[in-house]
Amino acid sequence: MRSPKPFTIIFTSGAEPAQHSLIFLLTQRLALLVEDIKKTRLRRYHFSLNTPVRRFQMTKFKTGPTLHPAIPAYAAEVAAGTLTRREFLTRATALGASAAAAYAALGLAAPAARSQPAVQPGGELRIQMEVLALKDPRSFDWPQMSNFTRGWLEYLVEYDRDGSFRPQLLEAWEANEDASEYILRLRPGVTWNNGDAFTAEDVVFNFTRWCDRNVEGNAMAARFEALIDPETGRARDGAIEAIDPLTVKLTLNSPDIAVIANVSDYPAAVVHRAFSGDPLADPIGTGPYLPGNYEVGVGAELLRNHDHAWWGEGAALDRIEFIDYGADPAAWLSAVDADEVDMVYETQGDFIAIISDIGWELSEAVTAGTVVIRTRQDSDVNGQKPYEDARMRRALAMAVDNAVLLELGYSDLGTVAEDTHVAPIHPEYAPLPPVPYDPAAARDLAVEAGFADITHELISIDDGWRRETADAAAAQLRDAGFDVTRTVIPGSTFWNNWTKYPFSTTDWGHRPLGVQALNLAYRSTATWNESGFKNPEFDSLLDEALTIADADQRREVMAKIETLMQQEGVIIQPYWRSVFRHVKPGVVGAEAHPAFEIHVYKLGWAA
Repeated sequence: MRSPKPFTIIFTSGAEPAQHSLIFLLTQRLALLVEDIKKTRLRRYHFSLNTPVRRFQMTKFKTGPTLHPAIPAYAAEVAAGTLTRREFLTRATALGASAAAAYAALGLAAPAARSQPAVQPGGELRIQMEVLALKDPRSFDWPQMSNFTRGWLEYLVEYDRDGSFRPQLLEAWEANEDASEYILRLRPGVTWNNGDAFTAEDVVFNFTRWCDRNVEGNAMAARFEALIDPETGRARDGAIEAIDPLTVKLTLNSPDIAVIANVSDYPAAVVHRAFSGDPLADPIGTGPYLPGNYEVGVGAELLRNHDHAWWGEGAALDRIEFIDYGADPAAWLSAVDADEVDMVYETQGDFIAIISDIGWELSEAVTAGTVVIRTRQDSDVNGQKPYEDARMRRALAMAVDNAVLLELGYSDLGTVAEDTHVAPIHPEYAPLPPVPYDPAAARDLAVEAGFADITHELISIDDGWRRETADAAAAQLRDAGFDVTRTVIPGSTFWNNWTKYPFSTTDWGHRPLGVQALNLAYRSTATWNESGFKNPEFDSLLDEALTIADADQRREVMAKIETLMQQEGVIIQPYWRSVFRHVKPGVVGAEAHPAFEIHVYKLGWAA
């Protein structure tokens, strides 16, 4: 049996007096970690503690560049029970730790090191999923779009279902202490499928595209405000630099802890410098597949590109077919029962138990995905603008019980939310008391605002849980004395004007960090600001939150933001939902992902 490797934490002298309280806290937490290791009989590590402290090193973790100084403190919080493993992985990998180093910091093996089922080479897989019209990836507004283009358009970083960020086209990254500079190190040996080498100039090209606010629908621009010149609406001179063929430096005008999370999001697909704007027109990419047939609303296929020397491992399937059965889960069930598909994109409601009874395998992901019932604050309603008044917006929120919406709209398969769009699984979440359910007070507040007698038209898409959530909200609003009508629009047309409806429901996907969702949906200048919320105080607080790398400190600012969201009545945001996915026995690499991502190179059939 191999002898244990020493694990040494060295505290060097020279600490200033003001630091001693932090030193004492860290020492206490590390002592708890030692006790926890002893109790669980994990005796692989030897600890040496010496004080006083100015800085610390963890030699066991060191697998390349020095870890960001915040990461060891995060590990101590996990040991003390004040931070979850998922939150730790999100924080640590976003700051540059590899997944293996992050897991090692907790005394665990990374999932990649654990045994995986052998996969058959070749074969086909059929997936039930909506097939939507494609466009420039930086304007993607649905993960279904990216799930198809992932076959050939890859990402700098991949967000895994355990909450960690893993290198893909990047090999590694480093952030300075306040996250105002990032060094991105490219994976060597990657080529495009036309034979061109993948270099730092390609990364500069993509960041430059993402930072162009002047392109209509560019959802990436809101993610990189710290790289953009406010006067030109484009990337600042010197903000994005190719240091050498495999290294890029980002210099932000203010710290931003969400950079790595943002380049993992589905609109951040990396395109070739010859990209025309249409992913299907000339499918140059770095990935292992090429698009075959593509018919919106019907189906699409990915074909293994055997002529391309792909850099990665996996991509066992020869063909992946996506079949569109519409938005009715009953149609998905019929496809399962008729053996027309091997995988369901998302299983919902009562169909979860039904498909499980058929014998298919179920996976679940806890998410920060949600449904938002929002007013558009600048909307004209019969010559009036009732939703400009925060009292009217708060009245609507007070008239509905979020727990009832979770039960009736989503079969209780989630947790009740607080109308803030910041979830308990977000590292910076600050728990607040919920908005009180008080129909009588809601009615009085609407009378005070002068809009008690207007008619509210609540619009939703024509599908299962979103329609049912809107129906339940409308019923509660009517019970509180509000005049509410319902309009249900087919999915084929609902999304044409989703940001413009005066009063409607929208589902929002999971984001790893709370600041991401707020930045995308509620910043005054955000492309996806469907509520029309424009509040300088909110924007300023969000700017401040984005500069704070430490999630505990960021939580203090987040509490102010969340309180402001409730006070302004920006949204009714009733619940956080768990998501579910079924696959036929033998399918591997298809587990439910919190952001609905399908990493096509992982798919296959068990050997």
